[in-house]
Amino acid sequence: MFNNSRQEPLPLTDSFINQDRYTIDDLIEIMAFLRSDRGCPWDREQTHASLRKNLLEEAYEAIDAIDSGIPDKLCEELGDVLLQVVLHAQLATEAEQFDFNDVVQGICRKMISRHTHIFGQDRAASSGEAIDTWEKNKLVEKGHTSQAQVLQDVPRVLPALHRSFKVQQKAARVGFDWDDAGGPLAKINEELEEIRKVWTGTQQAVAEGEMQPEIADRQVAGEVGDFLFAAVNYARHLNVQPEMALNQSTEKFIRRFSRVEELAGQRGFVWNEMSLATMDQLWEQVKEEEQADEEQ
Repeated sequence: MFNNSRQEPLPLTDSFINQDRYTIDDLIEIMAFLRSDRGCPWDREQTHASLRKNLLEEAYEAIDAIDSGIPDKLCEELGDVLLQVVLHAQLATEAEQFDFNDVVQGICRKMISRHTHIFGQDRAASSGEAIDTWEKNKLVEKGHTSQAQVLQDVPRVLPALHRSFKVQQKAARVGFDWDDAGGPLAKINEELEEIRKVWTGTQQAVAEGEMQPEIADRQVAGEVGDFLFAAVNYARHLNVQPEMALNQSTEKFIRRFSRVEELAGQRGFVWNEMSLATMDQLWEQVKEEEQADEEQ
């Protein structure tokens, strides 16, 4: 797989600087230079493991740029994501494992092999059928022999809500799913009652010395996890991506909180001296302001 043809003599820095336009080959050469003895100390110190958080952060920033609707911002953030790919490929090149061309080769082959409804004999008249074809080919390529392996293949490093969503999606593809949204809605109510029961029971047991606090905490956490899993399931049936929905609600909370703080300052209130009732009144005022703005 590895091809050492890219490891040519590194150009002088002037050749990098004095260019009007750059290509992917230039980016690969710049990264190789930065990793060389004449390059940057920070770049030379990096490993695949040390760069994990960078790759995640750049991906999130690209998503934020998409949400912003600003093309120039998205262009910049996609460049940062691409830089991470090139840097990881350079590390692998130096270890004689694979290079950037191998990365491109692999993804091109995957796009062809997974789209057998375009490049093969399968047929797909809708996006749903296209996804089914993709998943079928993926199952074969990965050598999975059970549906449990398909679920286990969902990366554990994904945000918890998104991982739960993907696991449920894959289970639903083989029919392990509620017929409609009523099922998960009922499950939410059931799990809420379970939380209440376990919370009440464990708190009493701790108070009576019959249970260690850490054990009580684990039991309550388990029930809360079941509740969140049910909530994700309900969102999925409503065609809502829970990770994105929660991010939007968090942003809304921050925006409203900021406005509440502004109103409190205008009226001479101090946070630590305000009652919850006063805070709630300001909060409701902010909600009314937003609703009025939306109706205009």
